[in-house]
Amino acid sequence: MKNSNAEERLLNNASLEDLIKMKIEKEFMEDMKKSKNKTIPKIYTNIKNVPPDKIFSKYAIFKYFNRHTKCETYVNGVQADGILGIQNSIREKMLKGELNAFTTDDAYVKFEKAVF
Repeated sequence: MKNSNAEERLLNNASLEDLIKMKIEKEFMEDMKKSKNKTIPKIYTNIKNVPPDKIFSKYAIFKYFNRHTKCETYVNGVQADGILGIQNSIREKMLKGELNAFTTDDAYVKFEKAVF
């Protein structure tokens, strides 16, 4: 049966500093492996491909064009759903992927993308 490096160093009278360095190095190597295994978020530009629970969430981005001020801004799905007061029929069509834009008295809102 083989001893681990830490056990061998303890048996060989290794200093406490050496054991701490070994532990820090081991944790560093584990963190490096984890950082390399990160998944890349997928970008959806077609509303038909976005799961319904993500359309009006913080992951979805809508382009908001204000008709009065002629300004264009971007809002997330939560803002698009809550602040703009979407009618239920429009909301249902967007959740089904049948509609990617709508208008209100003050604005034109279009689905841009979802990233998750």
